[in-house]
Amino acid sequence: MYEIITSTQNPKIKNIQKLDKSAERKSQNLIIIEGEIELNLALSANIEIINVFFCKELIPEFKVNEIFETYKKNNVNYFNKIQFFEVSKPVFDKIAYRENSFGIVALARPIITTLNTLKLPKNPLLIVLESVEKPGNLGAILRTADAANVDAVIICDPQTDIFNPNAVRASIGCVFTKPVVACTSEEAIIFLKSKNINMYATALTASKPYDEISYKTPSAIILGTEATGLSKIWLENATQNIIIPMQGKIDSMNVSVATAIVIFEAIRQRK
Repeated sequence: MYEIITSTQNPKIKNIQKLDKSAERKSQNLIIIEGEIELNLALSANIEIINVFFCKELIPEFKVNEIFETYKKNNVNYFNKIQFFEVSKPVFDKIAYRENSFGIVALARPIITTLNTLKLPKNPLLIVLESVEKPGNLGAILRTADAANVDAVIICDPQTDIFNPNAVRASIGCVFTKPVVACTSEEAIIFLKSKNINMYATALTASKPYDEISYKTPSAIILGTEATGLSKIWLENATQNIIIPMQGKIDSMNVSVATAIVIFEAIRQRK
């Protein structure tokens, strides 16, 4: 039996709504995970789940149990600490960030990776983003990072929270499948140089097309915002500035698309 919540004024429901704010998420050390796929990926990454809210009209109880079945077997003591709540459809509509979220929302403790705790293989391939602003772009890039099986994503001077619910949603849970580090550009540059990782900075003023570079050695692909591109510190410290030649009338493309183009060229070469 689960506690049933039918009021949108319930304190637990109102608290979920408060977690829409980055400062509140950091204060409570909680993140929101919405959707079955996202929750499964979080569980696979050993994310600590605190509360689970589900709506029987959207997801049956047995399906909720199925999601946690393997988790229960591997973490029996920990699983017993999770609180489950059945919520009515109007209540779920208040806490859901999207349509088609499959009727389940969880609160969890984030795993924070730093440059000091980041473990890399001998020949790493990294994505580095500077001042990413839009959660949707961040989520899309994290999906690319997962698809390409890169070793980590470094977010420099972020303008959006890594665990923004919209970023988690846009990544379809891929925020949990690869190490994601937030730091300053200066810290990232010092780290990459200390590891002898080549820095390839995308820029309109670059001297070499991206597909004329070899990415077979330790490499980091650096990308900036669509509006302003990379800052001077990256352009001056890069091993090589690179460009994606364009044939149309505009000189920029969506940063998530640019990321995929260069990363999959690197993957092609490494094969």
